Amino acid sequence: MADPEARLVEEVGALLRRAAADAILPLFRHLTVADVAEKAPGEVVTVADRRAEELIAAELRRLRPGSEVVGEEGVADDPAVLDRLAGPAEVWLVDPLDGTANFAAGRQPFAVMAALRRGGRTEAAWILDPMADRLLVATAGNGAYRDGEPVRTTAEPLAAGTLRGVVATRFLPEELRRRVAVGADRIGAVLPGQHCAGQEYADIVDNRQQFAIFWRTLPWDHVPGALLVEAAGGVVRRLDGSPYDPTDGRAGLLVAVNGSVWDTVHAALLATS
Repeated sequence: MADPEARLVEEVGALLRRAAADAILPLFRHLTVADVAEKAPGEVVTVADRRAEELIAAELRRLRPGSEVVGEEGVADDPAVLDRLAGPAEVWLVDPLDGTANFAAGRQPFAVMAALRRGGRTEAAWILDPMADRLLVATAGNGAYRDGEPVRTTAEPLAAGTLRGVVATRFLPEELRRRVAVGADRIGAVLPGQHCAGQEYADIVDNRQQFAIFWRTLPWDHVPGALLVEAAGGVVRRLDGSPYDPTDGRAGLLVAVNGSVWDTVHAALLATS
């Protein structure tokens, strides 16, 4: 490709596939006890996470000299790494193995994700499903693609009773849990989630579900999917309706296939009256 940005999109996609092939898939269902550790209460990390992040980070710095990398495992080892996200340099966000708990338990889904931000704006995003070898990519202003084919979320307004989507309740405050429980009968299906943000975003882009509600919004979990959903025609906003800014440290995110569905889900599950 002559276009440097298009070439970069291809190179990063190939890199994620290589990391999955070399560092992740050989260990799927072959982890030993020594390969898994608890990095925080209820949060595990595997040697696959660490190996994949090391491989991806090194290559991204080579592809874009002077860029910074904010990776999930790098931040776990040194929280100050997260400060790079608000700095002046180009910043890569990397989730080397989204859905680690699934992976460690020998089940799917899990994903490999990356995003590139410049000047406080997400410019490109990648989500790879390693098991299906399916790659979603998006660049700001140029749409979203699955394995080279354009994808769009539905633009149709949909009745609440026809909607299905996930509410990730693990970190949801009790008061919001009560609101969701009260409103759940207004929605076609409120799903418990798949413990893999990358899969939740992919399912919205592919119209397999119409919304997702998250409370904890760590940037490597949500920045790639947010750009992909928006590039495909969807909407990603904080629970108060304000834009999603991964540097603001706030919690709560409602993702939907379009603005009408966002409003419908918010009214059904999150409204105070």
